[in-house]
Amino acid sequence: MARQRDVAGKPASRRQAVVVGELRLSPGTRRAIRARRVEKGDPIAAGELAGLLAMKRTPELVPHCHVVALTSSVVEILPSRTGVRVRAEAGTVDRTGVEMEALVGATVALLTVWDMVKYLEKDGRGLYPSTSLGPVRVMEKRVARDGRP
Repeated sequence: MARQRDVAGKPASRRQAVVVGELRLSPGTRRAIRARRVEKGDPIAAGELAGLLAMKRTPELVPHCHVVALTSSVVEILPSRTGVRVRAEAGTVDRTGVEMEALVGATVALLTVWDMVKYLEKDGRGLYPSTSLGPVRVMEKRVARDGRP
């Protein structure tokens, strides 16, 4: 039997979650991103926007997640020495947390970057020997049960 956890008895609290993740890319792809020479456009801007949109759709993707009204959301992608790094933050005032929203936002942001640069990453067999996603992990979780931020 599948069911959501009943959170009706929990008080609404200010909640925030911060997630970080990484997408490893080949040196040539990293150069193309920095030089703004990716055929599909700017993968960083597209990834950030996709991450924000994904956060709002989390309950459609993860069946046991409650619908949470996000009060804040931020997705930032920055080039790194090995690829790109993402930081996603989600906030709400609700009865349940926003870790899943931040995780989905970060992951979809990185997948969007991968999709936009995959033509640069493929080898002769159509595989991605230099490309890897992860780790993606929750770095911070805050709950203010007394109503303060």
